[in-house]
Amino acid sequence: MLLLGIESSCDETGLAVYDTGRGLLGEALHSQVAMHNDYGGVVPELASRDHIRRVIPLARQVLAQAGVTLQELDAIAYTAGPGLAGALLVGAAVAEALATALGIPVMPVHHLEGHLLSPLLGEHPPALPFVALLVSGGHSQWMAVHALGQYELLGETVDDAAGEAFDKTAKLLGLPYPGGPALARLALQGTPGKFRLPRPMLHSDDLDMSFSGLKTAVSLLVRDAQPADHADIAAEFQEAVTDVLTAKALRAMQQTGFTRLVVAGGVGANVRLRARLTEALTARGGSVHFPPMHLCTDNGAMIAHAAGLRLAAGQALSPASASNAGAFNVRPRWDLGSLAPIHIPGSPDRAAP
Repeated sequence: MLLLGIESSCDETGLAVYDTGRGLLGEALHSQVAMHNDYGGVVPELASRDHIRRVIPLARQVLAQAGVTLQELDAIAYTAGPGLAGALLVGAAVAEALATALGIPVMPVHHLEGHLLSPLLGEHPPALPFVALLVSGGHSQWMAVHALGQYELLGETVDDAAGEAFDKTAKLLGLPYPGGPALARLALQGTPGKFRLPRPMLHSDDLDMSFSGLKTAVSLLVRDAQPADHADIAAEFQEAVTDVLTAKALRAMQQTGFTRLVVAGGVGANVRLRARLTEALTARGGSVHFPPMHLCTDNGAMIAHAAGLRLAAGQALSPASASNAGAFNVRPRWDLGSLAPIHIPGSPDRAAP
């Protein structure tokens, strides 16, 4: 089946064409970073308006790239949540309108499931089961993935997400938005350990995390530091987050008995985190799997891909809303654990660790 995927949950408009037999055929992404930079963060109303401007041109672009027409599509997938309500509504409205006009069904997709399954788009996709670290500006969670669609929450942040802490710390250091990548670049010029920051919940017996206090500790350092110290502070902050995530990763593997770790979300692009996790898991006979670097942030490919996996598993498609009293819903808050399990024919329900 041939699908068009639409992602519009926050500040990236992503479109992709995915074929359940041939794989990813075309993708395009527009980032709103430049627009939100003046405000130091995402302005929801501006994000929604920009999605409206971008989604149709991007749809034309990916269809041309894939060499297919609208009339050849079998279904349209879109991010229904979680995310910003107005931004989600743009993608949902476009998907429903196109599907109604074409007389084809739609599939609402969970944003985090898209991220979680995105490493399966890489050259060496992991086998099931695995532990997943969803780590981004809005989410920091440990999940046990027993089967596709069967997700067990193992632990999560009790306050700020890791990506949010990166962005807030970058702002304290006077770095531009988005702060995470800017802080990682500055950290390359610094030396961790010159300043000492806490490793919150490093030795707790669970898989929960906390990053708000770490950000507060940075603010106290910055207050008395010189600009020349900022690179060292950035390096120490990055090392503190990496220490916590690496320790929790090893604890998650021990707790589940799994040997494979999947890392998804924007912070998964952090080079230092990738290196530390790979080193730690490899030393213990495990493996770490990341999505391709360009698929770490929000994108349409992960949405179309997640929908394709569910279709391959036999999940029924929904008719466009116009044939259902003209109503459709988005879910700004949506528990990943509430999703129905899916099973790929020919694969075990629960593979050996």
